[in-house]
Amino acid sequence: MSWGTLYTQLAGVNRQSTSLGKVWLSVLFIFRVTILALAAETVWGDEQSDFTCNTLQPGCENVCYDHFFPISHVRLWCLQLVFASTPPLLVAMHVAYRKRDDKRSILRRNNKSAAASSARAKQQEEELESIRQRRLPITGTLWWTYALSLVFRLVFEVAFVYAMYAIYGSFWIPRMVRCEQWPCPNEVDCFVSRPTEKTVFTMFMASASGACVVLNATELAYLIAKVMVKCPRPGARRGARTSVAANCSPKDKGLVQNKKKESLLSSVSSMTSSVKAV
Repeated sequence: MSWGTLYTQLAGVNRQSTSLGKVWLSVLFIFRVTILALAAETVWGDEQSDFTCNTLQPGCENVCYDHFFPISHVRLWCLQLVFASTPPLLVAMHVAYRKRDDKRSILRRNNKSAAASSARAKQQEEELESIRQRRLPITGTLWWTYALSLVFRLVFEVAFVYAMYAIYGSFWIPRMVRCEQWPCPNEVDCFVSRPTEKTVFTMFMASASGACVVLNATELAYLIAKVMVKCPRPGARRGARTSVAANCSPKDKGLVQNKKKESLLSSVSSMTSSVKAV
């Protein structure tokens, strides 16, 4: 698996993320992807060949290994990282769609001009580059996309941690297991290679996953609290409502825009009355 390709795709999302989102991405690649790629795969290796049982019955070791380790820890972690890294791509696609509309408007505006001079072409390139480097505020529909990606990340992280615990029964790798599956002639003892080292890595990866869950939950709570604080409330003043229109959810934007229009009309009416009085 090429983790560098995944990092390149998520780098664009990191530009649009909050501070907590940047911390999450650092934890994901430093404490999880790096450890998985450099150490965990070497520790597990060909674990089935190192799984030995005190019997010569053909097929007994394979059946016992499949019973106690139905899926490799490394492969399960790879699936977890892929699923946890996919939701941020929704944000990247949303941002790309928004910027594409802005680019089209610039190109359409420049195509309407009769002749494009070199200065105009240079200005167009600068405008397109500024759009590519621009960081969109997390408001409106982008807020919903970002919050939905956080919810998916939380669900995937918790689901995979629970699946690991449900499959193996605990995060501790036993030194020896007793197996009586067919075609074993009787109850046999099977020994796991490097159980202590595998336990350390399992606990570390579970702790890193728990840290990512905490970061995602904190970031989601931060986004919700930010919207609740900045969006206008029914008892707020009219001026306060109109000043925070850009930070509200799409459902509140229509109300805020109507209130803004009412405020402008009332201001014009008051100015007209003052002129007449003078």
